[in-house]
Amino acid sequence: MTGKKLLRSLTKTILLIVIVISCLTCGWQHQAIAGLAQGDAITDPKTILRYALPIDNDMVRRLQGDIEDLSRQLRVKMWGRINRDIKDAAFVLRVRRDKIMAGVPEAAQPRAEILLDELTTGVEELKELAKDRDRESLYINRRKLLDIITELEESMVVGYPFEIPEEYANLPQLLGRATVEMTTNKGDLTIVIDGYSAPINGGNFVDLVNRGFYDNLDFNRAEEFYILQGGDPPGPEVGFIDPETEQYRAIPLEVLVPGDSEPVYGVTLEELGRYLDTPVLPFNAYGAIALARPEDDPNGGSSQFFFFKFDTELTPPGYNLMDGRYSVFGYVVEGKEVLEELTAQDKIISAKVVKGLENLVQPV
Repeated sequence: MTGKKLLRSLTKTILLIVIVISCLTCGWQHQAIAGLAQGDAITDPKTILRYALPIDNDMVRRLQGDIEDLSRQLRVKMWGRINRDIKDAAFVLRVRRDKIMAGVPEAAQPRAEILLDELTTGVEELKELAKDRDRESLYINRRKLLDIITELEESMVVGYPFEIPEEYANLPQLLGRATVEMTTNKGDLTIVIDGYSAPINGGNFVDLVNRGFYDNLDFNRAEEFYILQGGDPPGPEVGFIDPETEQYRAIPLEVLVPGDSEPVYGVTLEELGRYLDTPVLPFNAYGAIALARPEDDPNGGSSQFFFFKFDTELTPPGYNLMDGRYSVFGYVVEGKEVLEELTAQDKIISAKVVKGLENLVQPV
């Protein structure tokens, strides 16, 4: 065993021991240990973001699942299952198209019809590629179709899914999604911020990006394999001082769990005894971006954030203790190779909101 593999093995063992001890001390041994091995957890950030959209349309989700599943089957060359997924996607598009369209608002329907035509053509192309067993082209075309499905699903969102508590009316809110381009000295990152699941945390980050707050700031902390943290301004302050109020802008912990009508604010899921609940935006994916905060204060976050450098060997889905303790508000969707190289010796050159700024609502 090489030194690197030995380190990974030892680290994983230590993680498991820590988690089991936590389970024992919290009194939820059997349930928690049984729930650790979540082999089917979603680790692709774009897939997590698709499922996080507040829509209710079984047919488009079925179509999405068929196309997403191709990646897993292609890895193991399960051609029978690949053909079955493609056949089912074609069936949904041919026979259940009206059910998909039923979930699209009238104003968005002309564009949705075009997207469905593109998907129908694309799935027919998948059939031919599968006949030739052209794995590389199947991977490429699958990604293109999923981008189309994302646009289609985004067009299905109507209104905003919940009321944000009045006590946070003094904070910026992101009532939708936004895309941020972050330029570093190592390269560029594209980050999608999900205000449907984290409107306060997402709104705070997008507001600070739009102010230019993060421009020319150094990354200030890095933990090997796990964390890259930034957003600490120079000087004695550890967060953002709002020029309107001259006060520290404190941002609460904010975690939405599937099935809940609104996020949990100001308290960890662990403190609520919800040890096995997985948030809508989990730490499953490499490049999750979350609000940094003092360890003893769930409501003490401000400008500092961190990227979670997920590693399938060291922090497999179901084994990390981050979910529900920190607020994820988005994911790096492009630039993983750049994030892998960034350390505390690097810096943010600039950050800019390139899409969705109209979803940012400032306090009145």
